Amino acid sequence: MAQAIPGDEYRPDDTARTTGWARFIRAMFITFHLLPLLAIFTGVTWQVVVCCAVLYVVRFFGVTAGYHRYFSHKTYKTSRVFQFILAWLAEMSMQRGVLWWASHHRDHHAGSDTDRDIHSPVKRGFWHAHMTWLWAPEASSPRSRVRDLSRYPELRFLDRYWLVPPLVTMIAVTVVFGWSGLLIGFVLSTVLVWHATFSVNSFAHMFGSRRFDTADQSRNNWLIALITLGEGWHNNHHHYMNSVRQGFKWWEYDVTWYVLKVLSWVGVVWDLKNPPKHILSA
Repeated sequence: MAQAIPGDEYRPDDTARTTGWARFIRAMFITFHLLPLLAIFTGVTWQVVVCCAVLYVVRFFGVTAGYHRYFSHKTYKTSRVFQFILAWLAEMSMQRGVLWWASHHRDHHAGSDTDRDIHSPVKRGFWHAHMTWLWAPEASSPRSRVRDLSRYPELRFLDRYWLVPPLVTMIAVTVVFGWSGLLIGFVLSTVLVWHATFSVNSFAHMFGSRRFDTADQSRNNWLIALITLGEGWHNNHHHYMNSVRQGFKWWEYDVTWYVLKVLSWVGVVWDLKNPPKHILSA
């Protein structure tokens, strides 16, 4: 299976700087929190609950295995086809484009819990770190940090038209499950994925244990690890961000790592980067 091959350079304008764009993000965020309440009129079936759970797991895998461990940190390699699939799955979560997400996360690691960190609970408070940073004027991100990703035209397309994957998913769910499927299967699962993701920015920098004395306030939190498929071992991650594994100890469950390991057995991914022995023995 051939490794992804780069193409042309790309430096798009970041429309997140505009007031109108920030208002759209805020309005979408508020609306999605209110829409599931309408399910009192449509009813909720067990099939819709299962749909909600499946979409939560599938899309969160896109966030952690795609947005985070692959696009942001390049902790493993894959083909150009699976790279596109990861980007599509990640963008189904409605967390903006793949280039924006990776650029923002790389910028976060460059100044975690310092004045330049837009979602640091230490510097800006819990609620801003958890969610209101999304529509702050400084929520734009420099594309210079993702030139390695910007060379792929398909990633440029998905980044620019990041609403396409969630819209396709939303339509499909509505066609199969009706209005209840839309409200609970799609919208509610989207909100749950959002807050699970944001909990790493907020709670995982406030509550938990610190195995490593990192420059920031990152912490390991077993509950966050449980709801985020392994992202809660955040102090581990900030100590050695180039590892595909975030659970360094055998008892630190990391579902994303388990899935990626299985995929490596069948050649879908390869060159999985693991932490050096001296880090694992700490």
